[in-house]
Amino acid sequence: MLLQLDQVSRVYRQRGVPVTALHPLSLDVGTGEFACLAGPSGSGKTTLLNLMGIIDAPSTGTVTLAGRTTGNLSRREAARLRLHNVGLVFQEHNLIPVLSAYENIEYVLLLKGVHGRERREKVLSVLDLVGLGGLARRRPGELSGGQQQRVAIARALVASPALILADEPTASLDSATGREVVDLLGKLNRETGTTLIFSSHDPAVIAGAKRIITLQDGRVVADGPPAKT
Repeated sequence: MLLQLDQVSRVYRQRGVPVTALHPLSLDVGTGEFACLAGPSGSGKTTLLNLMGIIDAPSTGTVTLAGRTTGNLSRREAARLRLHNVGLVFQEHNLIPVLSAYENIEYVLLLKGVHGRERREKVLSVLDLVGLGGLARRRPGELSGGQQQRVAIARALVASPALILADEPTASLDSATGREVVDLLGKLNRETGTTLIFSSHDPAVIAGAKRIITLQDGRVVADGPPAKT
């Protein structure tokens, strides 16, 4: 099993008062899955993604990623585990404005110490994979919102992580472009075998997943394949 969450919860404190963002839950995610965390704003989707990606630590329970239980990791160890196993895609792209599409993607490989020709081949290959082969030298400001999100997806994919997590990747896009992005995620899942989990509250986007994990008020209320129409 690639990712296991065993009775994880997350409690924050606001002005000294505990606030439960996520009630205890257990989930297993296998290699190659294409899943959506569904639910309205405030249901716990981002909190759960942060626990899955070792960005945040649970208040209770354990997270095991790629066979490594994360509870006793230092910040440096957690960052290293994340760097080598997780690709992240954010709602607002989080691209570096002064860098080209190529350079934004390349940055991840520089962090991993990939050198020379191998780095160039990986970047160009993933740009082609997301349909941006001719736009490598454009900066984010010269790209549409959908193209920027494709760069962000390519950046998450370039180091061949075991798991890609995408937090509301279509929220800032129009409906047609949003569907194109989810179709691209599905294509990458099929062609690369990368486990991919994204969050959304849009029914049209959610329907593109093979597994839908529905949250409400910090609890998992449903988990399974999309309903047949």
